[in-house]
Amino acid sequence: MSSTEASTPPSQRGDRVFGALAKGAGITILVVLAGVALFLLVEAFPALTAPASELPDGKSLIAYVAPLAFGTLLSATLAILIAVPLALAVAIFISFYAPKRIAGTLGSIVDLLAAIPSVVYGLWGIVVLGPAIVPLHEWLADHLSFIPFFAGQASATGRTMLTVGLVLAVMILPIITAISREVFLQTPRKLTEAAYGLGATKWEMIRMTVIPFGRPALISASMLGLGRALGETMAVTMILSAAGVVSFKLLTATNPSSIAANIALQFPESSGIDVNVLIASGLVLFAITLVVNMTARWVIARSNLVNA
Repeated sequence: MSSTEASTPPSQRGDRVFGALAKGAGITILVVLAGVALFLLVEAFPALTAPASELPDGKSLIAYVAPLAFGTLLSATLAILIAVPLALAVAIFISFYAPKRIAGTLGSIVDLLAAIPSVVYGLWGIVVLGPAIVPLHEWLADHLSFIPFFAGQASATGRTMLTVGLVLAVMILPIITAISREVFLQTPRKLTEAAYGLGATKWEMIRMTVIPFGRPALISASMLGLGRALGETMAVTMILSAAGVVSFKLLTATNPSSIAANIALQFPESSGIDVNVLIASGLVLFAITLVVNMTARWVIARSNLVNA
């Protein structure tokens, strides 16, 4: 051992080791991500260059993927619109309103939702939620049909895009709630006490200090949930009777599919150029997820600058 190494304090050596491991982990993630992107590009290239006559149903690749991308974005957007307000309310209730014993139990129950397999959510959507929500579908179709989302004949089975959005919202709820709850509890005590000192009520304190402090974390958690919803396969595959169309109607039996669900359904029976087409659609999903994550990082960076 050299004299320099012998004179280096153990704490500094530990920092160097940890820094090297963290750097190695970051490089590994980048290498794996680049490898996935390269694989998708290479395998999708035959589909990108093939004439439309050789592709499924004689459609161009854009015509094939566009309805799937639309269905992916529509179902994920529905899930986020439903889950974020609910997760925010649950996180605030557990953190500041529920008694400590109840808060711990509620937190465990919410976290348990993340451990339920996707296939169970799919079964729940078909057997329980779908039939139970049919009366709501019919009411919306009868009274709010002037809104394009609720136009058309309501499905008699409840296997609709709205049902998928609700199931996905329940699936991503624990992700958003858990992260938001932990960050809300880290709000500096001096901020909350200052709000109370100015005469604020508990809700005013939460609105003026806790939510602004935790906004970047809420955005990050929402984007993680959105990524889960974009890539969800089994629940969407089991619930929807997809027709490969572009439609904003949420209550009808004719629904667009998602990229992940379409790959799961078609891949076992595909061969040749059909496999390349499915991989090309996977490349589109990869690009969508990448854009969503980059947008989230940009929003979070701007939010941090505003808070600073």
